[in-house]
Amino acid sequence: MSLPAVFNRLRLPVIGAPLFIVSHPDLVIAQCKAGVVGSFPALNARPAHVLDEWLRRIVGELGEHDARHPERPAAPFAVNQIVHRSNPRLMADMEVCAHHRVPLIITSLGAREEVNRAAHDWGAVVLHDVINAMFARKAIDKGADGLIAVAAGAGGHAGAVSPFALVAEIRQFFAGPLALSGSIATGGAVLAAQAMGADFAYVGSAFIATAEAHAAEDHKRMIVEGSAADIVYTDYFSGVLANFLRPSVRRVGLDPDALPPRAAGHEMNMGDETKVWRDVWSAGHGIGAVRAVQPAGEVVARLAAEYAAARARLGIGA
Repeated sequence: MSLPAVFNRLRLPVIGAPLFIVSHPDLVIAQCKAGVVGSFPALNARPAHVLDEWLRRIVGELGEHDARHPERPAAPFAVNQIVHRSNPRLMADMEVCAHHRVPLIITSLGAREEVNRAAHDWGAVVLHDVINAMFARKAIDKGADGLIAVAAGAGGHAGAVSPFALVAEIRQFFAGPLALSGSIATGGAVLAAQAMGADFAYVGSAFIATAEAHAAEDHKRMIVEGSAADIVYTDYFSGVLANFLRPSVRRVGLDPDALPPRAAGHEMNMGDETKVWRDVWSAGHGIGAVRAVQPAGEVVARLAAEYAAARARLGIGA
């Protein structure tokens, strides 16, 4: 199946993951100008009216970039919508996205037909993130155009299934746009995602340690200094299994190796989530490849160089 035309402007088959609190317009614009999809959660724009301001700025600056550089136009951007019923802003935020004709919508924590229909009404492509094949089938049945396979090792709310297994199972019944998330922080890993059957790599943690990221300096430092051994997978903080940086857990006075499981039936609460991501920081297993805080454009350039080198090693032509 051919990919939607919206992806034709990519320099590299990479989607920058929407990072709660961390992804702001500075980062999104830098990612898109560098040639990869930039994204942010709508809930990062607080209070709600700020979403319109952010989208106005992103659309305006990317439009100016395209006018000045017709030979290398910016990649498209995406807005991430939490479609869980606990998000009271969802449909109002979708109206703002419709006004600005956001080209890509990433949906999380549930799949809802009415959200997909609303996005399709203005021509957006919808990608839904899933942690297993069952959720993937449900998302497609409810009208998602593509999927983000969130495999073991991804930052934030991550699955526990191997990327090899998850991509293979999804490709048995779905031939459309597919991104893979989980420990992808090098150009070689981007190529590996494609070799497994994904169309795109979904990269998050590497973009936290960037100059444009709206992250605490200690958060960036922990990523630069850390490795996969510094990640703990727990549902203690939000009620949903997620990967967090061990040093940030210790920083709030807890033992990352002695966290009890969250009580069954915990209901997601957006207010609680805000505290979690502000005070206890997330990252994925791939942080060992991140060795410095750099501008986002330099991260993309590194990925592109590594991607080209990996292709050359395997004798893959341009």
